[in-house]
Parts: sequence; structure tokens; C-alpha cells
Amino acid sequence: MAAPVQRRSQWGEALLLLLIGLFCVFPFYWMVTTSLKTQVVALESPPVWWFTPTLANYWEVLFVDKVGPALINSIIVAVCTTALAVGLGTPAAYALARFEFRGKQDLWFWFITNRFVSPVVLAFPVFLIARGTGLRDTHIALILMYLTFTLPIVIWICTDQFRSIPRELDEAAMLEGASQWRIFRSICLPLAMPGVAVSSILSFIFSWNELLFAYILAPKAAKTAPAMAVTFMEGYDVPYGKIMATSTLIVVPVLIFALLASKHLVRGLTMGAVK
Repeated sequence: MAAPVQRRSQWGEALLLLLIGLFCVFPFYWMVTTSLKTQVVALESPPVWWFTPTLANYWEVLFVDKVGPALINSIIVAVCTTALAVGLGTPAAYALARFEFRGKQDLWFWFITNRFVSPVVLAFPVFLIARGTGLRDTHIALILMYLTFTLPIVIWICTDQFRSIPRELDEAAMLEGASQWRIFRSICLPLAMPGVAVSSILSFIFSWNELLFAYILAPKAAKTAPAMAVTFMEGYDVPYGKIMATSTLIVVPVLIFALLASKHLVRGLTMGAVK
């Protein structure tokens, strides 16, 4: 009697997981399929499920609307922001996790509260500062702005990761004559790679997808892909195919980056779940 009940429970769990998977994948499917439709087919009601796909939208956004330079700008900004956030955040996280010093709690609180600030509150002051310093419409303006949000993410996640590493490893390395920098670089950092991978992915996604500051600080030369996609919605005609084609091009690099870091991603997301 228990076996049929258990089988029904397993089938129910499998069906639930299938429904959740379809619910998560459907928006991506709709985005990709709409990018392969003409404007007439995309506006059909009820929606057309079977159609002849076309790459005209991709050709138009890449070679007519010049989305390619915007994608390059997004890559430059996202990669530089992620590299700086990880390069500056991991040593800071190690110091917060391993050393005791005056003002440590205040510094930790300051890092975390920076992440809680609403971007809308900073939009106008940042615009004035960027215009006054001549940094508006440059990659540097976006990179510095995004660091204020991504650096706390890296410090927050990596501090907990470094705290989970036994201090006995540091003490054993010090007995062997290793410097503090050598301990951080050769022992603690490799063990903390799951947390570094998770924080890198989150930093990259935020820098890649951010729209508000990109739209304000980079209107022309340094315009990023999300800001370019918004410009298609100006006026009364909304080119759904072009918008979805640009959105697909924006999503693909994030998927590739996440797949490359997936080895450490699951472990990093579940760190601390099992003691």
C-alpha cells in the first residue's frame, strides 16, 4: 500500500517541478520566438504559435540601428565593474572576516547600507557630479557608479565565505613562514571561490542589466544595450520584434557567463545550508 502512495507522491512532485520549469522558461521562449517574427505576426491576436521564422529583426538591430556598439559598451562596463568589485571586495572581505580592528562593525554596516540605497535617490546628484567633472557619457562614469552597488555584494557574500574557512589553516601556514598575503592568495581565496563566483555573477548581471544610470549617464557614445532597447519604444509604433531581438542579445552573454561559473554557483548559493 505504501509503494503506490509513494509513486503518486513522486509523480506529483515531478509534475510540480515540470510546471515550475515551464513557468520559468516560457518568458524566455516568448522573447526568442517574438524576435523571430515580423511585426505583423507579432501583433496577431490570438498569438500565432506556428510561423516562418526570420532573422530580419537581428539584421536590423545589428546593422541598421547599430546595437553592436551598445553591446560592446555593456561588455566593457560589466567586465570592468565585475573585475574591480572582485579585486577590491575580496581583500576587504578577508580583512573583515579575519582581523579585529577599531570601527570594524561600523565599516561593515556602512558597506551593507550602501547596497540598500535606492538608485532613484542618487540619480540627480550623480548626474550633476558626472556633468560637472566631464565624466558624463563615458565608461568610467558607469563603472564608478556601479561599483557603489556591486562592491557591497562582493564584500557581503565573500565575508561569510571566508568566515567558514577554519582559522587553523591560517595558523598552520604562518608556522611554515607564509605571509598574510600568501595565505589569502594561495589558501583562503581558492577555498572561497564558490562565494567569489556567486558575487561575480550577481555583479555582472547587475552591471549588464542596469538601465536607470545607463540612460542618464551615457546617452550617446557610451550607451549600453539596455538603454538602446528602450529607445525603440519612442513614439507610437512599438517594434516588438526589434525589442525582443535586442533583449535576446542582452540575455545571451549573461547565460554564457553563468554557465562558465556554474561549477561554483550551486556550492556558493548553498553555502551555510549544511553545517
